[in-house]
Amino acid sequence: MTTDRILNGRYEVRELIGRGGMADVHLGRDLRLGRSVAIKVLRADLARDPLFQSRFRREAQAVAGLNNPNIVAVYDTGEEEIPDRPEHEVRVPFIVMEYLAGRTLRDHVKAGDLTAEDSITYLAGVLGALDYSHKAGIVHRDIKPANVMITPDGGVKVMDFGIARAMADSQATMTQTQAVLGTAQYLSPEQARGETVDARSDLYSAGCLLFELLTGRPPFLGDSPVSVAYQHVREEPPAASSLNPEVTPALDSVLARALQKDRGHRFQDALTFRRALLDAARGIPVPGASGMPTAELDTTAPRTRAGVAGTAAFAADPHTRAMDRVAGQALPYSPEDDDGRLDVLGTDDTVDPRQDRRRRSSRTAWITVFFVAVLLVLAGGYVVLNNVADDRGSQEAVTVSVPGLVGLTEADATDAIVDAGLRPSTDEEFNATVEEGDVIASDPAAGTSVDPESRVNITVSRGPANVVLPGTLAGLTESSARDALEELGLRGGQVTEETSADVAEGRVITTSPQAGQSVPVGSAVDLVLSNGKVTVPLLTDLTLEQAQALLADPAVKLPSSVREVENSVVAPGIVTAQSAQARSEVDQGTEIVLTVAKAPPAAPAPEPPAIPTAQPTEGTGEQSVPRPTEGDD
Repeated sequence: MTTDRILNGRYEVRELIGRGGMADVHLGRDLRLGRSVAIKVLRADLARDPLFQSRFRREAQAVAGLNNPNIVAVYDTGEEEIPDRPEHEVRVPFIVMEYLAGRTLRDHVKAGDLTAEDSITYLAGVLGALDYSHKAGIVHRDIKPANVMITPDGGVKVMDFGIARAMADSQATMTQTQAVLGTAQYLSPEQARGETVDARSDLYSAGCLLFELLTGRPPFLGDSPVSVAYQHVREEPPAASSLNPEVTPALDSVLARALQKDRGHRFQDALTFRRALLDAARGIPVPGASGMPTAELDTTAPRTRAGVAGTAAFAADPHTRAMDRVAGQALPYSPEDDDGRLDVLGTDDTVDPRQDRRRRSSRTAWITVFFVAVLLVLAGGYVVLNNVADDRGSQEAVTVSVPGLVGLTEADATDAIVDAGLRPSTDEEFNATVEEGDVIASDPAAGTSVDPESRVNITVSRGPANVVLPGTLAGLTESSARDALEELGLRGGQVTEETSADVAEGRVITTSPQAGQSVPVGSAVDLVLSNGKVTVPLLTDLTLEQAQALLADPAVKLPSSVREVENSVVAPGIVTAQSAQARSEVDQGTEIVLTVAKAPPAAPAPEPPAIPTAQPTEGTGEQSVPRPTEGDD
């Protein structure tokens, strides 16, 4: 992204102000409203992955409907096409958000400038945002210090709904390709186990956030995210007051309730959590939660029959075993009494030790025989069932049904594939009957049973292979013509200018190829624009009628006036001069003055000279000619 980049013809992209694992955030300016904005752009290297595109779109959809002072506002969304490979472009989505000045809670924690009062105030704001989003049906799923901004006036803004999901989506788990989404230090136990999440999962993360604000560190630390996630499931956090003496017992009681492993024992909604937090600020503890529960994990207390059973049940918890597998190690738990004895109600303490040992030995033998017999029966049953119903057993293997995708938009189809626990990929092809951007087919087809995380390829229509250039491009401005071409799947090519008698300056005269021709989708169409000028034809030596006809030609359309000049050389009615030089360019509508020859006025006829006449001689009938006098020649 460069500083002169304009998105959607409205948002100017400026310097980079933040970078995350999925997107870059730039300072921007809304040119229409004249305000600063934050523009979050999916990283170009991730834009080719439909999974990340789906997460990015989900963030925009999640936050766009939330209007709360404690939640960052989203103003607009869109996509920008950038070159990818030859003759192919990739669509990179972006989100235009409220620009926030200030520092994140992570920055405050690192600076160590938070007091207990600040921590309570800021978390109360976070809980206010969560109460609003939960009532709107949205679970954030990634509450942590880096996602909470504190403005200069002390306002709290919750950001980054990139992995948020609707609570109505019962299939929304936190695992993806065998990885856990979210940040390990703030994961709820159900998130770490890959179970479905609800509002109470956010409240556990908020409890982890409060713990870190009060103590300067998360409740659990480890060498790797997996080890931290394991502690969320199996271990109890230390009391915050043990790390910060300023933490009151009332705040310890709030943390004890918020960080319960069983979500049913936590605060059930953000409003209740917020009220308890504000009560704790006044020294009022949470009833029944004076400290962190540790009874279930106490391995030093004397074990009674009930205690052993409870510990064994905890060790056999399938969710705990799941975390053992995630951690990459087996942690079998085999509860044993210190002396191998189970206390029995009513047992006489004065029983003979030898008799007691024999009784215990006999009991142990019978228990061993019982469990061996059970294992043999189960093994035999498994063999029989496996041989008789092998096909049925294979059919009952965990599979996922491919959803119906044909006819959906590419974005909706991608989301449907991800929500089904599958991985999407996309191909494109031209299609004359399916609208551009809609799915033509999927492979495998809808209804096919496949393994989880299988790849489903969708074929997306690029529209008709050829497009007929419309005649409506003539008369448009260059930018409007380019927009119209993009809507047809074409792109604007080179621009040239020509003279035109009636097309305004800067408007399209024609295109190359011309209107009515069929061109392939994606082709470049050259634009010929008017320069607002007209070429003056050669008019001299033409009759006035011929010159006026040329000026009235549709390709010229120039008005004219006539000036007659006497000319004794050129025949009358012939144009002898023109006000604009021939083949020069003049503005449309310029008047051309024609100089036309006219005959000069006729000169008077000269009188003929007088000729003397002869006088006849009398009687002879002859004329007498006078003799020349002397001196005449």
